[in-house]
Amino acid sequence: MTAYIALLRAINVGGHAKVAMSDLRDFVAALGFADVQSLLQTGNLVLRGGRQSASAIEKMLETEAAKRLDLQTDFFVRTAKEWEAIVAKNPFRNEARRDPSHLVVMFLKSAPDTKAVAALRAAISGPEVVATDGRQAYIVYPAGIGRSRLTNRVIEAKLGTRSTGRNWNTVLKLADVADT
Repeated sequence: MTAYIALLRAINVGGHAKVAMSDLRDFVAALGFADVQSLLQTGNLVLRGGRQSASAIEKMLETEAAKRLDLQTDFFVRTAKEWEAIVAKNPFRNEARRDPSHLVVMFLKSAPDTKAVAALRAAISGPEVVATDGRQAYIVYPAGIGRSRLTNRVIEAKLGTRSTGRNWNTVLKLADVADT
């Protein structure tokens, strides 16, 4: 069986799109996935299933969540092997060791082109630093995420794609869960 990591966008944050993790696990298991586990309350799942493309699983989860849970949100799915590559390709290793909560990986629906990445970098007005690799953007927020003007809305507008972010601690915890 292939292990997948599925991230939900903007659930259980500030009272938005509330869903119990037990309901989410049951929903995914009812779709035929095995060993469904959740991490934290913000929509992080590890699941196992037959060999399907991550994009096919994303579409199925989005469609079925809307039908069965009345939940309209984006899912971002990566295989465990893709997740390993995301961890290995982190361009900010020193920041990851020194301050992992201020390093965020933005998972993107589609890979931005070089013009979009340049537009995002040009929009940065603070100390943030961005690097991209395919459908991921790695962002260091040295002064903290909460006060930054480099918000998810700005990132999506400049890159032209939907996204959801996880800090480095969560990225590593999900890698551990997927590896077990």
